Amino acid sequence: MRPNLLILGGTSDATALAGAVARAGFTATLSLAGRVDHPIKSPLPQRIGGFGGAQGLAAYLAEHEVTHLIDATHPFAAQMSRNAITAAEAAGVPLVALTRPAWRAEAADHWIHVPDMSAAVAALDGPAQRIFLAIGRQQLTLFADQPQHHYVLRLVDPPTAPLPLPDCEAIVSRGPFALGDDLQLLKDHRIDCVVSKNSGGSGAYAKIAAARALSLPVVMVDRPELPERLEMSSVEEVRDWVHQATTLRGV
Repeated sequence: MRPNLLILGGTSDATALAGAVARAGFTATLSLAGRVDHPIKSPLPQRIGGFGGAQGLAAYLAEHEVTHLIDATHPFAAQMSRNAITAAEAAGVPLVALTRPAWRAEAADHWIHVPDMSAAVAALDGPAQRIFLAIGRQQLTLFADQPQHHYVLRLVDPPTAPLPLPDCEAIVSRGPFALGDDLQLLKDHRIDCVVSKNSGGSGAYAKIAAARALSLPVVMVDRPELPERLEMSSVEEVRDWVHQATTLRGV
């Protein structure tokens, strides 16, 4: 039986992996949560939407005779990653996570580490500031608890409903972002503080480097903890893992 991969995607890493998998001639499906209105085109067949938890994902793996499960979701898609670990074990399917190394603070950085988004909101308690909120759209409502600030949001898709913050503006743009552009953005909007998830990788790092250059503080949301799993940081490693796992299993 030829390898039949399921890639849990939604990141630039998943897009790169999909291209490598297609070039290698593997049978594969790219699964997307559907949170972006216009996902980047992929050479692989796509499915959109959830699976119905770990049990539903395990059933999908069995029904579609998936031989390898690759979790290339965002580092903060913690529930999906937990479901993948549970489902892979239940279905007896090998799992690997393609995950970006976390960013590490440099000497000139001023990071305020917080464990989750609620703590990021609490860290903004105080006088009004101009905040660059670079966290996506899923948890924006939490920041309504700090309504004194002016928020500048960067979103992949134009908002289709009123934004949940009383004083905000949205910039619609898709990464990767360049340092020069993010420096200009922070200057033009007179930003006092940046709020960011520790997403890792290079595509969204420009805002961190720009904040360093301008001596701005960054409220950095640390990554959620996950159960132990096999992790790799490059597309090439994952491709080679599929070859090796296929040979060892006799697929």
